[in-house]
Amino acid sequence: MRTNAWDRVAGVLVGLEAAALFVLVARQVMALLTGDTESLESAIALVVLSVVGTVAVAAFAAAIWRGRSWGRSGGIVTQLLILAVAGGAATGAYAEPVVALAIAAPAVVTLVLLILGVRAAGREPAAGE
Repeated sequence: MRTNAWDRVAGVLVGLEAAALFVLVARQVMALLTGDTESLESAIALVVLSVVGTVAVAAFAAAIWRGRSWGRSGGIVTQLLILAVAGGAATGAYAEPVVALAIAAPAVVTLVLLILGVRAAGREPAAGE
């Protein structure tokens, strides 16, 4: 598949999300090493799951950059999960609407770009046409 401008920009944004997840993993590892955890087993499990998520989001970013449809699909799911986290940050006893907005705004922009990339890919002629 050929890539388009929407895919390139969306790929960069999803790559930045992967970089942010990497920073989160580094913070979790530091907390683990300094003993700033209540449960060692839970902290290790959280680090492992965070690493898996980081690798997946980075793979989505690379695939989006290359115009692969599975990358866009994974990127869309990622943005929906981020929006769910933002919804959780906006509600509840410890609601932080500003934090929720800071989490949701890039996800909405990236989601729109991913959908535009899907639409643009659907209009491109197939190989050999």
